[in-house]
Amino acid sequence: MRQVDRIVILTGAGISAESGLGTFRDEGGLWAQHRIEDVATPEGFARDPARVHRFYNARREQAAKATPNPAHDALARLQADFRGEVMLVTQNVDGLHEKAGATAVHMHGELSRALCAACAHRWDAPSEMSVTDTCPKCGMTGARPDVVWFGEMPYHMERILDALQTCDLFAAIGTSGQVYPAAGFVEEARLAGAATVELNLADSDMTHAFDDHVAGPASRTVPLWVDRLLA
Repeated sequence: MRQVDRIVILTGAGISAESGLGTFRDEGGLWAQHRIEDVATPEGFARDPARVHRFYNARREQAAKATPNPAHDALARLQADFRGEVMLVTQNVDGLHEKAGATAVHMHGELSRALCAACAHRWDAPSEMSVTDTCPKCGMTGARPDVVWFGEMPYHMERILDALQTCDLFAAIGTSGQVYPAAGFVEEARLAGAATVELNLADSDMTHAFDDHVAGPASRTVPLWVDRLLA
């Protein structure tokens, strides 16, 4: 087995599904009740900010009640016990990695944070946000959830790409392989010579690009994978 000193792990909605947080495709979930164009785009916020706030207030309440599952716990253990470097990058905005004790790079932002549309100041969001909220720095209204919407550039991309170009192992957990730029991370890692593995409930749109694929629920597959790495 090749020596592994630097690991980059990407997590998506699938890792939090077992904690009760729905994905885009879940029937009857929050996303199923709203059009993405209405609640997850800058244009939707401009048209009806009250609707967007109601949607994210519901997501924030749901995330606050959720608890990490064994997959989150295993990744926190890997970060703590691995002898090398482990960068955990997540597309999730729920904060469950932090609840488990891990440190994650949030490329799509965080539900627990607010963003001023006027001056780009960020602060801890209240449990409920509204159109009348003002920025604590500039005093302007127009505060929005600090989440990356469709059509916007994800956060921390330079840092993430630098890590992908120097890692020995790249893993994607619970991702659909449909949302870019995250879907392209496996290709970046492969070009840099890293080994690649996907842990997913089923094949994703990018399964073909990985060296290995481990099928099954994250709460089962991730702890076993972490055990092997730490052994």
